[in-house]
Amino acid sequence: MHALKNILILLWRIWFYIIMGLPIIIMFPALLVFSSKESWYPQFFVMARFWATIVLYGSGFLPSIAKESKTDRHKSYMFVANHTSMTDIMLMLYSVKNPFVFVGKKELAKIPIFGFFYKRTCILVDRNNQRSRKEVFDRAQARLNKGTSICIFPEGGVPDDESIVLDVFKDGAFRLAIDHQIPVLPLVFLDNKKRFSYTFFSGSPGIMRARILKEISTKGLTQENKKELKEKTWDIIFKNLKKDLDK
Repeated sequence: MHALKNILILLWRIWFYIIMGLPIIIMFPALLVFSSKESWYPQFFVMARFWATIVLYGSGFLPSIAKESKTDRHKSYMFVANHTSMTDIMLMLYSVKNPFVFVGKKELAKIPIFGFFYKRTCILVDRNNQRSRKEVFDRAQARLNKGTSICIFPEGGVPDDESIVLDVFKDGAFRLAIDHQIPVLPLVFLDNKKRFSYTFFSGSPGIMRARILKEISTKGLTQENKKELKEKTWDIIFKNLKKDLDK
């Protein structure tokens, strides 16, 4: 019985990668055009959200989004969320309508097909390279100056230990948010670890809940308030995760 379950999970995970790549291949010409200029990024973002919807529903995930606040389409945000799964990318795209750019680790650019457009449209960071981290801030600032929002998973990666509810946050997202006086908007992904973690023979289709929490203003804050802002954001996300786990 256990062997049969693993075979079914294996087939399902293979299907996930197929459904992840197939729409990109079909939409390749349009994606190539809209990713060629930063001014066309909003059109690319619409297609990315459509891709995310296909991947989620095509893999048997049923997104359920609860909103404590509404976003202003004419406003830039720093979107942050807990990071436990590859599906975090898709659920973030599905949940948020404001065009945003991911800041993420350069290793994802190696994923076939997906990585090609990831590299063209996202801001990649080599966390072991100080110069790379400086370039990330410069590119993020350029995007924010054009009115595009930014999305960062502030844990800096998925913790190897899946028992960790929420890892320590890094400073980058909060430094940028304060520099540009844009609000931090936390999201909580409640089911992604259970549905599709990095433990290969695990997971299942089902409901995938996200909560868009209340924005945290950075108006009037300086870099001296960065730690306080970071800890406040961490605490809000952690309390939501813990409350759900304790049910």
